[in-house]
Amino acid sequence: MCITLFFIKLLFFISCFLRFAAEALGLPFISPYLQSIGSDFRHGANYATLASTVLLPNTSLFVTGISPFSLAIQLNQMKEFKAKIVEFHSGDKKGSTKLPSPDIFGKSLYTFYIGQNDFTSNLKDIGIEGVKQYLPQVVSQIAATVKELYGLGGRTFFVLNLAPVGCYPALLVQLPHKTSDLDKFGCLVSYNKAVVDYNKMLKKALDRTRRDLPNASLIYVDTHAVLLELFQHPTLHGLRYGTRACCGYGGGAYNFHAEVYCGNTKVMNGTNVTAAACEDPNNYVSWDGIHATEAANKLTTFAILNGSYFDPPFRLHELCNLHPI
Repeated sequence: MCITLFFIKLLFFISCFLRFAAEALGLPFISPYLQSIGSDFRHGANYATLASTVLLPNTSLFVTGISPFSLAIQLNQMKEFKAKIVEFHSGDKKGSTKLPSPDIFGKSLYTFYIGQNDFTSNLKDIGIEGVKQYLPQVVSQIAATVKELYGLGGRTFFVLNLAPVGCYPALLVQLPHKTSDLDKFGCLVSYNKAVVDYNKMLKKALDRTRRDLPNASLIYVDTHAVLLELFQHPTLHGLRYGTRACCGYGGGAYNFHAEVYCGNTKVMNGTNVTAAACEDPNNYVSWDGIHATEAANKLTTFAILNGSYFDPPFRLHELCNLHPI
């Protein structure tokens, strides 16, 4: 057993990445920090919540669906977690515990996959140019959080960049565009270019942060490259559909309807319609128009753990005995 895992947010991918990464590292599934019953934190904690953001949301969960657990909140949860562990071990408590020892914080892998909701949640309201105005704040907040975790004892960090959201079926349906806005793979050129610009900004910020943390391994993980390859060439990787959702309603090129999300039923034109799952999800990159399928997540996790998408290089496969996933 080579490492303990601490995860700082995003979406459906992080749950699958957690599962496959833990499996590859020979660890049990990592307990959510907010799970009050039956949690086992001896091998790490998962602070991820659905639809969370880097920046503090300026609206309610009930209005936009954005989680109130922004990156700053998750960092505070981490601080609280460490304080409780130190307090527990400083007392005279004996017997078995499902808490790690205090020295675990310097031996752990801290993984960030967050920022997508900052990028996509306001696209319809303020457009891509409006979103670009606050992306430097997103990058700055991520870098500052890495520094704070370093101050808490963290030394090894994976920061995953953003996926090519211009290939998401949901955005292809919901965002106005012309045929000329699509590349030869059917993805939105301007939105994917904005993601690339953001990822470059993130990488530069991490380069600067790395110079300030001489004893840290701060790794930029190019998840974007892996997922873009899957969207563009699904058949080369055992899949069939790139920009079509498995679980959705409407059929057609995208099988996504903005009023009926995956698993939901709604009356439309006097008829009950359901956004149901396809029978062959292993053939799809996109699960519900936004999140990737388990098959795509497994391919992505495998590529990441193999070490080909780390900058600077990080010999995870040499440091850890990776198991098949």
